[in-house]
Amino acid sequence: MAITASMVAELRAKTDAPMMECKKALTEADGNMEKAEEILRVKLGSKAGKAASRITAEGVVSAHVVGNAASLVEVNCETDFVTKNDSFLGLCKSIAELTAAQNPADIAALSALPLTAEGFGPTVEDVRKGLIGKIGENMAIRRFKRYADGGKVASYLHGTRIGVLVEFEGDDVAAKDVAMHIAAMKPVSLSSAEVPADLIEKERSVAAGKAEEANKELLAAGKPAQSPEITAKRIEGAVQKYLKEVSLLDQVFVKAADGKQTVGQYLKSTGTTVKGFTLYVVGEGIEKKVDDFAAEVAAQVAAAQGA
Repeated sequence: MAITASMVAELRAKTDAPMMECKKALTEADGNMEKAEEILRVKLGSKAGKAASRITAEGVVSAHVVGNAASLVEVNCETDFVTKNDSFLGLCKSIAELTAAQNPADIAALSALPLTAEGFGPTVEDVRKGLIGKIGENMAIRRFKRYADGGKVASYLHGTRIGVLVEFEGDDVAAKDVAMHIAAMKPVSLSSAEVPADLIEKERSVAAGKAEEANKELLAAGKPAQSPEITAKRIEGAVQKYLKEVSLLDQVFVKAADGKQTVGQYLKSTGTTVKGFTLYVVGEGIEKKVDDFAAEVAAQVAAAQGA
């Protein structure tokens, strides 16, 4: 597969790795962006793991809590300009309110709920289509989460790009603090036992790759490579470290006075239990198209010459 300059630029923007290293990784991965990121993590360490914080898609996260019912929704659009548009923000707010009140089964059911706004209606879908025509930009309801199981729910919005819901029992202030912690530290699960298996295997693969690189360096320096037993312990140690870093209860609490207290320990000290949480970061997992402007201009010139 041909590796284009735009692919190299996209990988560099995600990882901060040198251009030549990005090109080498893409070549080795045959153009697969995710695989190339993993290769760079092995070669360059955690610096190449910034992809998750470099979200490129635009949109808004909105939350609504009424009684024990709460919702969190993400609505995407094409440009940052539209995320500040009052009509778009009004639609997002209405969608969050409807989700909390009506408990739709999926996006299709949510889109069919009754709504009138800006002269459009009578459904959410009709308002969405109407605003697309009015604003001149595509927009889509991407995902939503609703809690209404009788427990208490705390919410936290960091601007309009990060939203958190925490289902809990206990102290309201503690739950709000933990919601803010989640927005800052972005855990992937409540406990280490709940970290998805594919993420663990990916981390194990990266750790194994790093161990292999380290042994190559030792051999190149005329030193003996580490034994398989020591290598296995290093890999497992890296995995356990990763689990603590991404599990909410094992993370060091951002407000810990001693810099050591974990979220789990903080919750216990306040008599609070977190039953679950949802974290939305706008555009997470969405790859925004990176245009190869040179190729686009060349194509336009060629088309003009052929006309």
